[in-house]
Amino acid sequence: MTASNDPIVARIVRADERRRLRFRAVFAITWAVVIGAFVLWLLNINRFDPAFIAEQMPYILGGAPLTILISIASISLAVVLAVLGALGRLSRIAPVYALASLYVSVVRGTPLILQIIFVFVALPQLVPQASKVPAIILGVIALGFNYGAYMTEIFRAGIQAVPPGQREAALALGMSDRRVMFRIVLPQAVRIVTPAMGNEFIAMIKDSALVYVIGVQELLWRARTVGSANFRGLEMLLLAAAVYWILTIILSFFQERLEQRMARGDR
Repeated sequence: MTASNDPIVARIVRADERRRLRFRAVFAITWAVVIGAFVLWLLNINRFDPAFIAEQMPYILGGAPLTILISIASISLAVVLAVLGALGRLSRIAPVYALASLYVSVVRGTPLILQIIFVFVALPQLVPQASKVPAIILGVIALGFNYGAYMTEIFRAGIQAVPPGQREAALALGMSDRRVMFRIVLPQAVRIVTPAMGNEFIAMIKDSALVYVIGVQELLWRARTVGSANFRGLEMLLLAAAVYWILTIILSFFQERLEQRMARGDR
């Protein structure tokens, strides 16, 4: 008799499934109760105007694609900088190691919003041609530059997590150090750091809101502009918060599925 035909095992499996279903049901009910109570409380506030939210929703949601675009462009730049930074942090050449370490130290030691304002205000004074660059591109540069420093340590850890025996075997076969790094080590390192990169992208969705300070008309800029002009800051900020929250829930769902698929590959 196999384990699948064993009545005791079958009962245990069914009991475990029932427990999971009860857990999910309680989870969903708890969310529904808390969110419903919050919505009812809002509706009882005299100055809260749901009709105004419905009226302005299309305009506010119109900023969501730009938010996603900024996040994708920024995280792409951050990945490139992170790979270069990680290679620099692992380099045995003193000037290269020093530059990579300085990059990480300066970025991690200053606020992100200061870096965004610096790129927009101070960079054109250092490089006059930067004054002609659109604000959205300057925002992407600032965000990518910041996240690249944090992701440098993620990529460095990922590269070091690749078993050294694979590198030694590749070198024994006559491959050059550069070829070993780009053909053997980096592909495996990218797979290792993919879950962490997913977390960074979710964080980028939220931090992209900071580019509103330089006039980029993304989601938060639209919400603040409409709210201030109509003295409806509560409604517009709640709407913007809900959109960011939904975006992070969607991204978290896909990230979880990706991690599960990668875990099956490891097994």
